[in-house]
Amino acid sequence: MPRGDKSSYTDKQKRQAEHIEEGYEKRGVSEAEAEKRAWATVNKMTGGGKKSGSGVGKEVNKEPAKKGGRRGGAASKARPAAARSAAAKKAAATRKRNAARRSAASSAEQRPAAKKATKSAAKRSATGARGRKTTARKATARKATSSRPRAAQGTARRGGTGASRKTTSGARTGARRRAAGGS
Repeated sequence: MPRGDKSSYTDKQKRQAEHIEEGYEKRGVSEAEAEKRAWATVNKMTGGGKKSGSGVGKEVNKEPAKKGGRRGGAASKARPAAARSAAAKKAAATRKRNAARRSAASSAEQRPAAKKATKSAAKRSATGARGRKTTARKATARKATSSRPRAAQGTARRGGTGASRKTTSGARTGARRRAAGGS
């Protein structure tokens, strides 16, 4: 396998690296350096590729990710409160603006969709019992589960409770003894 080959990595590991890389790029790290750091973090966390055939599986170590989070938190804490507050206000304003834009766009698109929804609801009510029958059939296809507690199921399988079995077997041996002429 050539150096830098990512074929033994799972899709999840690739996604993790991608997200970590994006985080670095947002903070102004170059693309190449961000990619290097991202894969180094994923390797440190997972111990390399996790696809089958890529060695013994190891437990995921989340410490490297926590370390990055701590450093990021410390960096934001070092900024003055006024700067943090201003950034938060700016972000809130952007979210509000985007939400308003989205709701305006979705309300324009929603009119035909609402019509479609009422039509399909009317169709469903028109079919009536027919629709219900198929649902009932589907429900019976599922495996039936017992309403009895798990402990009771186990004893039923074994043939009743242990104590009652002992007494019946004890009585039987007594009957045999009496028949044989013993005391």
